Formats: sequence, C-alpha cells, structure tokens
Amino acid sequence: MRSNIFNTRKSVYLFVVAILFFGLSSWGFLVHRTINQIAIYSLPAPLQSFFHQDMEYLVENAPRADNRKNTDKTEASKHIIDIEEYGPNSINEMPMDWASALKKYSFDTLDKHGYGPYYVMMSLEKLTSAFKSKNKDSILFYAADLGHYLGDLHVPLHITNNYDGQLSGQKGMHSLWESFIPSLRIDQYQLYNPHKAKYLKNPEAALWSDIRKAYALLPEMFAKEIEVSKSFTPEQKYKMQMYYGKNTRMYTKEFAEAYADALGGTINNQLIASANMLSDFWYTAWVNAGKPSFITRDISLNLSAELKSFKSNRLIQDSLLISKKGKPKAND
Repeated sequence: MRSNIFNTRKSVYLFVVAILFFGLSSWGFLVHRTINQIAIYSLPAPLQSFFHQDMEYLVENAPRADNRKNTDKTEASKHIIDIEEYGPNSINEMPMDWASALKKYSFDTLDKHGYGPYYVMMSLEKLTSAFKSKNKDSILFYAADLGHYLGDLHVPLHITNNYDGQLSGQKGMHSLWESFIPSLRIDQYQLYNPHKAKYLKNPEAALWSDIRKAYALLPEMFAKEIEVSKSFTPEQKYKMQMYYGKNTRMYTKEFAEAYADALGGTINNQLIASANMLSDFWYTAWVNAGKPSFITRDISLNLSAELKSFKSNRLIQDSLLISKKGKPKAND
C-alpha cells in the first residue's frame, strides 16, 4: 500500500517537474530557498552573522532532501505524516516523542504513513551535536536540511492522506498549492515580519502546534477549490502541454490566479510560519549546545543592507532574494 502511495506522490513530483520545465518554480526550489534565507534575518547576533556568511550554501541546499528521494527509499517518510492513518483525533493525540511513537505504532507503521515530525526532532538533535563539536560543515548541512523538513510540515497537504486531493476528486491540489501559486504570487507576498528567534523549552510542543494549525487549513483549501471550479469549464481549468513527448495535464494560469485570490494570504502565512519556526529551531540548537564561542563574526555590510531591505519588504525589488535570482552558488 505504501509503495502505491509513494508511486502516486512520485507522479505528483513529476507534475512539479513539468511545471518547472515551463519556467515556473516549485515549493522545493522557490519557497524552501526563501524560507532558509529569511529565517537568518530573525536570528540574534552572532548566530545571524555566522549563518549569513554561508547563506548561499543554506539557500542552495534547501531542496537537497527532496533530491535524496531519488536514491534513498527511506527518505520520503521523513517529509510527511498521513495523520488520519493513525486513528481518530490523531492530530491531537499523537505521542510527542519518538520512543513513545515507536511503542504505540511500531516503526513499520510509522514508515508506512510518515513520521515527519519525529524526524524534525532527530534533525534538531543532529544540529545541536554539530554545534557542540564546532564542526562548521556539519552545522551548515543539518541547518539546511532542518529548514526543508520544517518547511514541508507547514504544507497542509504533507499532513494528510488526501495529500493530492485524490480522495476528494481534486487530484492535482498538491502541486497547485505548493508549486504553481507561489511561482505566480511570491512577488506580492509579505516576506518581512518582526519575528525574533526565541528559545524553545519544548520544541516538540511548538512543532505540533504549528502542524495542527496547518492541518486545520485543509477543509477550507478543499472547499475553495470546489467553489472556484464552479466558474471554470474543464477546458478553462486545465490545459494539456507536451512534455518529453507526453501530453501532461496542467492547471491554467487563470484558474491558479482565481484559486490564489480565494485562498488569500494562506500560502504566504505558511511560508512565514516556516521561517519563524526555523529561526527558533536554529537558535534553540545553538543555545542547547552552549552557545559555542567560535561564532563571533561581525555583521557584514551586505547583511546590513539586506536587513534594511527585508524590513521594508523589498528583498525581491532590490534583487536580494536569492531564490529569485536563479540558481545560487553553493559555498561548499
């Protein structure tokens, strides 16, 4: 059964690739990278300066965890949790910690239906250990990955067994919500918010609070897709496009724009929530590691300019948002 689920998700991934082929960007390439960049701006000194020095690495490698799915069969379960498969009211009753989850469900069950929230906590532990060892390469590696996994769990469709609308007759919702619409609307998003990274005494509780908020968005997301569809014929809603010799069904720009209007600020808000939690998790790992003193770099002139642009919500207009400037250069 799980293999069928992953095969379906692979089809969703291929649909996203098709979108990319025609000049658009996906959540993986556009929003994940944006999240990793703007999370830096909420950090305190000297952690902010430390991460900023290697910002292009963090941004470039934000989608890396998705690429691992192509070669690592164990990877997909780390990005999702099909919450309904764990029983009634599981969104409110799932164990907070990995040991309790294993005891209640077994690894096979968790691997089958996804264990994203628990893998986020494992990633936090790895980042904390990297800070303690003062291993810069490991710090950057786990910091970039943590941003990806946290970002995924702020996508409502990563938290449900109806992950592509396939159970409600709305197949294609996944790529529409997290890929097509952000590519069309990110220039209009409010990327600045005044969040300052805070230490999380209970990061599991904070994470599950955000997951529940994301999950609560699903009914309205599906309902609005149905409502907007009433104003479109199938021919107006979808178009067929040749992709590597195959006709691929894609949403029209007109439908995506109408659905985006109906959603309002939902996707923008989830982007910001992802970045805010990421800055909190980075900061928490650093504090738990004892605030290693090797992080003493001064604020660069570039960072000062970026912070000013960020506070004015002008990163895109000032050509400072790396994900909008093409493929960034990795600093490895």
